[in-house]
Amino acid sequence: MPSRKHYSVLALAATTSLLLAACGAPAGTPVVQTVVVTQEVVKEVEKEKVVEITATPVPEWTTPHPILSDIRVRQAIAYCTDREKLIESVYGYLPEEDRKKLLMDTFIPKDSVWYARNVDPNANIVDYPYDPEKGKALLEEAGWKLPQGGSIRVNDKGEPLALRFTTTNAPFRQTWGAVFVSQLQQCGIQLLPSYIPGSIWFGGNSGLRRRDFELGAFAWVGETEPPGVTLYACDQIPRPDNGWQGQNYMGWCNERASTAIKQANNTLNDAERKRLYAIVQEEFSKDMISLPLFQRLEATAHNKELKGLKADPTEYYTASIADWELPGKDTVIIALGQEPASLFLLQESAAVATIVGQTVFGTLYTQYSYGFQPVLLEGDQFPTIENGGAQNVEVEVQEGDLVVNADGDVGTLKGGKLIDREGNELSLKGKDINGNEVEIKAGVKLPQLTVTYKFKPHKWSDGEPVKKADWELGYKVACDRESGAVSFFTCDRVVSHEVLDDNSYRVVYAKGYQPPTYYLPPFGYYPSHQKLADGRTLAEVPPKEFKNLKEVTDTPLGTGPYRIKEWQRGQRIVLEANPNFWKGEPKIKNVIFQVFEGGPAGAVAALLQGTVDVVGKEVLGAGQELQTVIEEANKGTIVAEPMGSPTWEHVDFNLNVR
Repeated sequence: MPSRKHYSVLALAATTSLLLAACGAPAGTPVVQTVVVTQEVVKEVEKEKVVEITATPVPEWTTPHPILSDIRVRQAIAYCTDREKLIESVYGYLPEEDRKKLLMDTFIPKDSVWYARNVDPNANIVDYPYDPEKGKALLEEAGWKLPQGGSIRVNDKGEPLALRFTTTNAPFRQTWGAVFVSQLQQCGIQLLPSYIPGSIWFGGNSGLRRRDFELGAFAWVGETEPPGVTLYACDQIPRPDNGWQGQNYMGWCNERASTAIKQANNTLNDAERKRLYAIVQEEFSKDMISLPLFQRLEATAHNKELKGLKADPTEYYTASIADWELPGKDTVIIALGQEPASLFLLQESAAVATIVGQTVFGTLYTQYSYGFQPVLLEGDQFPTIENGGAQNVEVEVQEGDLVVNADGDVGTLKGGKLIDREGNELSLKGKDINGNEVEIKAGVKLPQLTVTYKFKPHKWSDGEPVKKADWELGYKVACDRESGAVSFFTCDRVVSHEVLDDNSYRVVYAKGYQPPTYYLPPFGYYPSHQKLADGRTLAEVPPKEFKNLKEVTDTPLGTGPYRIKEWQRGQRIVLEANPNFWKGEPKIKNVIFQVFEGGPAGAVAALLQGTVDVVGKEVLGAGQELQTVIEEANKGTIVAEPMGSPTWEHVDFNLNVR
């Protein structure tokens, strides 16, 4: 079972996106004009001498987008968008004052302690109030003119200002999406909307993950920690040549922001973190590579007889499923708005996969109410410096050491230089244990974290105890570059991972690496003993095969409260109580996840008819169905607790083309 991915965004970040120049070929790189990059070898005639030049193919998704790479166009889109009207289109039943509170201008909600203007009222956040005239002027300046009698702008070649707008087919997004399309039309921008199933838009091998969009709308699920490195750092831009690693789908590379987001995730000083996050928000708003729209109002609705369900803004409701009770019934039916593409959670990060995953795999820890709580950790406590579970000591740097510099970049010290995985030379500026600046060189002292993660004894759903080999396999798969994992950020900063026994492992992090959530277990486990259809055990399978194994993607063993009994693709997933669950067999004996891909209306109707027991916030969205369940809850027919959410809707601009 993989551990919950912790995206320093936002993971449920961490988790969580910034940049102007595409980080492929650096700006200013010399180019020989006679080179044709589609050829492997070309020739240049220089003073009657033939010189062989090997051309380096330009990586895919690094070519600037012909329209969206112009910041004036992106800013014009922001000025031409009346976000208050978008909010009104889906939350018309809320008072105007409450609707305005949902408006966002950075990637962090305004009621968060991490929001830049809560740290410094004078933070240099660029505001984009609804000002279509200013938007039109920027488009004119960028060369997009409105022809006489026309409604769509064109450039000097007569090409229309037309862009693909992609999002899910949820009625909620189709509602505000239609208003958005209409608003940009008023500025002479034609949006070509494509409303597709969430299983495709959020799939592991399609949509967002493959950067197959121009303007793309979706929501980042709010988490305890603010959005982080995998969303906004320069080296987290997914491309074919890096195995689609990272979630910086915009292709944004702003060095100031990238450095700040890494530094914010490499210090134990919260005041310093707030200052650094403010820098990222300033650059994010200035570059306008992602248009924040609004926080979502959310609610999880359920059968009023169901007890034990814990709804929370930063945790999924299935984290509490082991404690549910439904008097007189042994089965709970949960509505899903889409089907998980896979339960291989290293690769599949959609909310529905996590929801089903918590039920099957359980949780090592939870994150209720913007905090973290140990679940499977020994003594019900995290390993911290204060309780002795972790040590942070100054050690001397030696040649060949893995080191994280003050910018948060990781490299190996070679010949007095700090070199990253790609062979790039990094800054030698580091920080000692007190935060003072030092030069990274042999003999200098940097802090190094060593953390021992201890767990309660527990078993797999087939009765086999979790053992040392399972934790070893978990680390092996998570850190194999061919496994298909979304990010290797933590793996790249680990010096050693030693499994001490069946219930504990120790991680030594790179010198200079100071992650603020070091106490959260970074790696999970897999059942090394599990037999596959071809006779191999899971331990014998190369990590690159995991994403294609039915025993991993569809019928995984877990240590959670339930185990998969049957999965009828496109219809439902049937689970039965795990008799080997460490807390004891759950009182609810069966759980059925029923798929309602036609939208939330069908799920809500089933809830009101009594044929479904739970409709989660991820299914309800924020449209008419949310209003319906709130009204029904007020009548006492069901339970629904509306809450302000850190989850936020936004439109990303893809700065590159293939």
